[in-house]
Amino acid sequence: MNRKILFATAALFLILSNSTAQEFPQAQTPPRLVNDFSSFLDPSEAVVLEEKLVAFNMETSTQIAIVIVPSLNGYEKADYSFRLAEQWGIGTKGNNNGILILIKPKTQDEKGEVFIAIGYGLEGVVPDAITKRIVELEIIPGFQQGLYFKALDDATNTLISLTRGEFTADEYMNKHGKDMAAESGTAVLFILIIIISIIARLRRTRQYAVGKNIPFWTAMFLASSASRSNRGSFGSFSSGSGGFGGFGGGGFGGGGAGGSW
Repeated sequence: MNRKILFATAALFLILSNSTAQEFPQAQTPPRLVNDFSSFLDPSEAVVLEEKLVAFNMETSTQIAIVIVPSLNGYEKADYSFRLAEQWGIGTKGNNNGILILIKPKTQDEKGEVFIAIGYGLEGVVPDAITKRIVELEIIPGFQQGLYFKALDDATNTLISLTRGEFTADEYMNKHGKDMAAESGTAVLFILIIIISIIARLRRTRQYAVGKNIPFWTAMFLASSASRSNRGSFGSFSSGSGGFGGFGGGGFGGGGAGGSW
């Protein structure tokens, strides 16, 4: 009876192991830091990112991996990210200096998902609040515009600078806080300019109507027609690399943040 129980337990364990293996992709051979299982990036762009991340890994031992999967297989993006990062062992053992940028591309039926998981050893230099800012300010806006490579290039540059100590988390927050304030101020100024322009145009139209002794709305129509015919150019204005030796067994403890687009 005990043998039957042991056999059934072993069989169940094998079934569950195979099921889990199918839900999470295996690291590529030879190992890579940029793993695109969804043809999300142009191959030449993936090579550029790979070479940069490999060079950084060789310089510091910190491993920043990008993994792009077609589906999360029912997992929440954070849970999927931590499980995958642990299975692959991103980072080095003891230092736990791995970072995983997980991406599930947008489809007709599902929104796109992104999550940055931070290894134990880097949670102090890349805290959750900073990770959230990187996702919201550098990745998602680029993804929404179809600028996938640029978004990942910018985000990895920021992560590299933070882990190198080129600036602190507080300095990053202050810088982007000022940038956001400047953008808000510019937007307000732009709106004010538009309002002033509209008021000035209405005044000129009213003066024209009085001078010509015609109804105001008739003058407005004539001015609009002239504007369309003389719009000119303004109307057309519109704003696999070698060298990576493999993952080293780093651990993850729940640090990170994500978003959707």
